[in-house]
This record gives sequence, structure tokens and C-alpha cells, in this order.
Amino acid sequence: MAAFLIRRCVEALPVILLATLAIFLGIRLIPGDPALLLAGQDASPETLAAIRQANGLDRPLPLQYAIWLNNAVHADFGVSFFTHTPVAQLIAQRAPATLELAIAAMVLTVLASIPTGVIAAVRRDQPIDWLISSFNGIAVAVPSFWLGILAIMLFSLALGWLPPGGRGDPVSDPLQELKFLVLPAVTLALPGVAAVSRLVRASMLEVLGDDYVRTARAKGVAQHGVVLGHALRNALVPVVTLLGLNFGRLLGGAVVIESVFAWPGLGQLIRDAISRRDYAVVQATLLLLVVTFIVINLLTDVLYGVIDPRIRLTGRRAR
Repeated sequence: MAAFLIRRCVEALPVILLATLAIFLGIRLIPGDPALLLAGQDASPETLAAIRQANGLDRPLPLQYAIWLNNAVHADFGVSFFTHTPVAQLIAQRAPATLELAIAAMVLTVLASIPTGVIAAVRRDQPIDWLISSFNGIAVAVPSFWLGILAIMLFSLALGWLPPGGRGDPVSDPLQELKFLVLPAVTLALPGVAAVSRLVRASMLEVLGDDYVRTARAKGVAQHGVVLGHALRNALVPVVTLLGLNFGRLLGGAVVIESVFAWPGLGQLIRDAISRRDYAVVQATLLLLVVTFIVINLLTDVLYGVIDPRIRLTGRRAR
């Protein structure tokens, strides 16, 4: 186990390095001058030059990248150009909201996708299978931001059941916080529910045709025992991979959903920072998301051995 974790961490280093380069160059390819946004359109050339020098923007790009990378290794992500607040502090303020939203959406994804996928597989070509498959197809096709707008119009404006946006206080009033959380979490989770449910169905159909499942049925094992005790556990191996990728999608998708529901998380922070060309904030936030995604993939690989002991952490199946 230790050797596996060390090897995977070493393999992740080049990926992180390439990600830092892509993030650094990507934000600078967007048209717009941070100094001009800070000083205003009527600023003099001397003022603009002073702002660029104060923020290190007058240095060559390779030098800027090397300085940022060195500082990031030492957990120094700089200061926001506009608020003059340490970037680490801004992330610490916003990260709990995004993590709360992503975890809630992930829980909904697991609770909804696995049962519906199993039911669709067991009841293949029956009306319930057609209904679940049709819903999954629609959920995958509909854009999340449009679904969020429809949800606000129906459940907030028309019915008045839930607040249209914002975030409550999860400590002082958890019930009120839950009301704020429902719409963005469900909206964020639906595409993942559909994708995972379809994979569970396909994987279950494949496993239900295996010899050991037929043998269990021939021995008189009850239907629920065959499905849950024999088929589902083996069918979950590819599903775990998709769930790990889906959590990364949830973190990325939060940028759009947080904007729709005015959820004060990292998504709004990234959006505002990009619009103002606040390089330090964008770079640190995107790097955090990349590292989080890599860690999730590592945990996903470890879970393979827990779900199916025949799978070794070397990536080979035990004989």
C-alpha cells in the first residue's frame, strides 16, 4: 500500500506541473490588462507602469511563472490585486461553501443513481426501465444552468417553497441552510445521477449474465441476495471510477451553478477573479481544484481493492 501511494504521488507531480503551466498561461491569454482594470480607462501611462511594477507584471513571463511556482510550493499564493487580501484567506472563506455543495450533490448522486441503475437492470425492457432510461437521457442532455433557472422559476417564484439563491448559516440554523442547499445541490447532481445510473444498469446487465450469478440462482439464493450480494459488488468497480470523475465534475460545475444560485463559493470567486484578471486568485483556486481532483483519483484507485479484493493495488487482478 505504501509503495503504491508513493508511486502514484510521484506520477502526479508531472501532471501538477503541466497544470500549473496551463493555468498560468491560460489566464494571461484572456484579453484584458489587470493594471488598466485597476487604474481605470483614464489612467496615465506612468500610473499603469507603477501598478504593473508593484504587482510584478512588468517581468518576463518565464520569470513570473518561476516566482509563482516557487511561492506555491511554499504555500504562498500571493495577494489579490483588487482586494489586497491574501489569496489563501479568500480561498479559506469560500472553500467550505463549495465543498458543502459538492458533497451534497455527490451524496444525492450515489443515493439516486445506484438504486435506479439496479432497478433498470433487474426490470430490463419493462416500463420502469423505459421510464428511468428516458429520465437519464433528458437529464444528461439538459444544460445545468438552464435546469437551475427552471428550478428557480418553479420552486421559488411560482410555488415559493425554496429560496431562489444565497446561502444560510449551517451552524446557527441548519434547517434554513438545507432549504438554500436543495435547489443548487439537486441541479448540480442531476447530470451525474443520469450518467452513473446508466453505467450501473449496463454493468449490472453484464454481471447478471455471468456464470457465478446463474450458479447462485440455481442454489436457491433469493433474488435480492443474488442482486445485492453477488452482482452489485462486482458491477460497482467501473462505477467507482465514474463517481471519482464525477466529483471532479461537481467541483468544476459549481462555477456555473454557484453563479445561477448566488452561492458564495469558489465558483463565484473564480468568476469574479477572471472578469477582473486577478491572476493570483485564479491561479491558486484552479490549482487547488486540480490537486483535489488528483487526490480523488488516488482514493478511487484505493477503493478498487476494498470493493473487489481480487484487484491488487498494482493495477493487476489477483489470480
